[in-house]
Amino acid sequence: MPPMSARSLASAALQEWQTSERFADSIIQDLLERNALSSPDRAFARELFYGVLRNLSLLDFWIDILRDGKLDAGSRDLLRLGLYQLFILRTPGHAAIYETVHLAHTRQRGLINAVLRAAQRQHHSLGEKAADATPAVRLSHPEFLVERWTKQFGSETAIDLCQWNNRPAPIYARINELKTSRRDFLEQFSDARPLPSDEEFVEFDHLPREALEGGFCYIQDPGTGLAVRLLDPQPDETILDACAAPGGKTGLIAQRMQNHGTIRASDRDAARLERLTENMRNLGVTIASTSQHDWITGDDDQRFDRILLDAPCSNTGVMRRRIDVRWRLQPADFPRMQRQQIALAHALIPSLKPGGVFVYSTCSLEPEENEEVAAQIAAEFPALQLIEQAAITPFREGFDGAFAARFENVR
Repeated sequence: MPPMSARSLASAALQEWQTSERFADSIIQDLLERNALSSPDRAFARELFYGVLRNLSLLDFWIDILRDGKLDAGSRDLLRLGLYQLFILRTPGHAAIYETVHLAHTRQRGLINAVLRAAQRQHHSLGEKAADATPAVRLSHPEFLVERWTKQFGSETAIDLCQWNNRPAPIYARINELKTSRRDFLEQFSDARPLPSDEEFVEFDHLPREALEGGFCYIQDPGTGLAVRLLDPQPDETILDACAAPGGKTGLIAQRMQNHGTIRASDRDAARLERLTENMRNLGVTIASTSQHDWITGDDDQRFDRILLDAPCSNTGVMRRRIDVRWRLQPADFPRMQRQQIALAHALIPSLKPGGVFVYSTCSLEPEENEEVAAQIAAEFPALQLIEQAAITPFREGFDGAFAARFENVR
């Protein structure tokens, strides 16, 4: 079998995404690991795959104008790739069309060629029709999400949020002060740009492989620091990070504790737990023990000074990074997630010591998963006093969306 090109790898990733329940990041990473592409080709494959997913509704809108009748899934994916190159990347027509047609099975090539050449001829009119389309089509978000955010934030803000989700995410990293100092890190990695708003974080143009492999930093959005700020971990305490994988917040907690004390970092997913363990080892975190545990179904007698419940959620605050989440979500997911989040809180709060701190957090923008859960925790646990809650709205603060609520056990 000949080696895969960037375009053929992106096409294979799209096909797998359509036919499996796996998330986009996992699919593209596995394919890249199995195929030896140059760095530019790896970047181009990611751009094509993620770009099509970001613009799915818009690309299908154009396909439906250009082509009457049904299309098989493979042909539709190839047309999406071709149109993304022609209209979004502005790839020269001869390259975009020829290379896309070349990916098709022999019996598909005539159709793919005809549709893409028609698109090239109708470029201006297709652009005008897209400009007149609904925000859900133009900005490629499910209609129910656009309607939900319009009710929640207003129409202009909902559009701002959709536009934010469609922008490529910057590469942020947290300086790991368990292995280096901020000054030494910035001297050693001169391409790192400090963030004025948060001195623990820096921005890179390219993935800092040497810094990552040495454990000197961890790829992490500054928005993730909100929950740890409210948790306010201290040295020599016993802390539970209940849904810890892959370990970004665990590492930050250990840093705030100066690697003194005890952290129990648990997760119910064995594969994610393995990654968590590897990350803690690489970061030089020596106070964290990792364990596989389902807090809803499993009993536990240990008591903690502070507990962080970074709950599984809809991820609507991080859609810029988790690009295909928008296409996986359904309206029923929000009440389902809320039930799971409340069940986790009920399971964890009895493990909090008197005078202890419990922080509930998500990367969601939805009130059902945020303020409503915090209010229910306060109502159902009178001994817990809600001290503070805070949120990050992505396009306003400029980082991933997040919510956190801090409770103190006053009993």
